[in-house]
Amino acid sequence: MRRIAILGGGVGGTMVANRLARELREEIARSEVEVVLVGEEANHTYQPGFLYIAFNQAPLERFVRPQASLLVSGVRFLNVRAKKIDTASNSLQFENGDSLTYDFLVIATGSHPSMDTVTGLKEGAHSFYTAEQSIALRNALASMESGRIVIGVDVPHKCPVAVLEFTLMLDEYLRKRGKREQFEIIYTYPIGRLHSLVPVANWVEPEFERRGIQSEFFFNVDNVDPDKKIIESLEGSSYSYDLLVMVPAHRGAKVIMDSGIGDESGFVPTDRYSLRMKGSDNVFVIGDATDLPISKAGSTAHYEADTIVANLVDELHGLPADHQYDGKVYCFIEGGLDKATYIAFSYTEPPKPTAPSELLHWFKLMYNEIYWLSVRGLL
Repeated sequence: MRRIAILGGGVGGTMVANRLARELREEIARSEVEVVLVGEEANHTYQPGFLYIAFNQAPLERFVRPQASLLVSGVRFLNVRAKKIDTASNSLQFENGDSLTYDFLVIATGSHPSMDTVTGLKEGAHSFYTAEQSIALRNALASMESGRIVIGVDVPHKCPVAVLEFTLMLDEYLRKRGKREQFEIIYTYPIGRLHSLVPVANWVEPEFERRGIQSEFFFNVDNVDPDKKIIESLEGSSYSYDLLVMVPAHRGAKVIMDSGIGDESGFVPTDRYSLRMKGSDNVFVIGDATDLPISKAGSTAHYEADTIVANLVDELHGLPADHQYDGKVYCFIEGGLDKATYIAFSYTEPPKPTAPSELLHWFKLMYNEIYWLSVRGLL
């Protein structure tokens, strides 16, 4: 029997496991192939929902499902924490002392926000990249009547447009509460424009001006003083704040670092087209776990899954596994609480944001619900 192990139960890992189980159902039924999903979390969380939690538009429960309920027949789920990936022996070692050998491995270990990369950040800032952070931010925003809200960004981080979504949603949240004039919103960014993608920066700049959102470029966060409530940049600027909302730097999974297969930030060197781990023929990498210079977002993993599944199926059938990923990404961008736009781009095609509309906002909300079909490999 040939075994495909998928390490990580997020969108990329779950989607690959389910699609493989459908594509290889006959081989699985004949016990020729086994698909094993290894995930340390018993529940699967739709992380884009955290933004809606922060503005009290939805409860956490709406975005959580039991991981096992999302897996189709033919996928074996191991709810364990991986300790080490040993590519020399083609095995995974788990913290409970067990191990699993594989013929092919898909690394889908994702990324996580680190509040430890900047002094004082953990004690002095809020964020919206975990469920706990979003709930705490929701409560903090609800209790404020006035003040200065400063938004900071560290790199790298996943879902690059999320900070713009948060800022625009914050503006409308305060307006709907009738308190926008009592607040000052200051948006900072580490390079010389409002976003790393030039078309996105050009689109959002007039939006900021229209809404009275202040901004400062070349603001690389150096430290935070949680007692004095001051944030300082490497360039020498500083702001006092009543509420600091930070997009923290993201790092790869601990198992990647401990296994010695990642870069200094814990991301796996990956061929940008085949999505194989560099230096390996039987290990693929998907989503946030890669070191590719593209957006770390759910849609990235969605499109990468097409390439990885096709190559694995061809490998098992003795066919040339030459399918290539073209860098495609598709992201909705909330332009407030009731309008949205989107961007689609690839390695060769730049993004072209359209004017926000209520229709696109409803498409975004609709996708939040049909995501559960997507992760099952049905869309």
